[in-house]
Amino acid sequence: MNKRNLEILGLSEGATKEDIEQAYAALREKYLEDRFLDGEAGNNAARMLTKIETAKNELLAELAEADSSPESGGGTAYERVEELIKDGNLDEAQRLLDTFNERPAHWHYLQSVVFYRKNWVNESKKQLEIAMHLDAGNQKYKDAYKKLNEKLEYDASRHAADGANQSAYRGQDMNAASDEQMGGNFCTDCISCCYLNLCLNCMCNMCCR
Repeated sequence: MNKRNLEILGLSEGATKEDIEQAYAALREKYLEDRFLDGEAGNNAARMLTKIETAKNELLAELAEADSSPESGGGTAYERVEELIKDGNLDEAQRLLDTFNERPAHWHYLQSVVFYRKNWVNESKKQLEIAMHLDAGNQKYKDAYKKLNEKLEYDASRHAADGANQSAYRGQDMNAASDEQMGGNFCTDCISCCYLNLCLNCMCNMCCR
């Protein structure tokens, strides 16, 4: 469970749903009264109301996910999303993700995977960052984030190299395959046409003299 959220509610690892709700209720009652205090004390109480609300919701979402996980004997909607992603049915996976009311770290991780499969790399990175923020100790998220950054760096270096190659003569064969697929290279076709016209003009001038 998220240690920061546990600390905010004054709980320890292994807290139950009842523990979370009771701790939240006690703290909420306290801070509701303290928010009317003068100065920084009142401002701090107002901030804490937001923090304990967020901590409660995220911890309850974690418990709900754990209770219905495959390890606990039940199938989950998350498991279904993972199956859809593996099958390449990204639209259905996205539709299912959109139905979730609670969105803990694992939700953002799966959303990141969907975006990555759609080749929306920047959006995928943002979702992974949220997942890591919500569950900072999750090594799987860290490894995925590292690999994603490596891919971004590789793509950037390859793009830079491709840009440099564009200055070369396009009649060379470096992009021959892609040019043929797109119906021929415009520049090389123009060069061929101009050269042919030049030859024809020369031939006509020679014949007329």
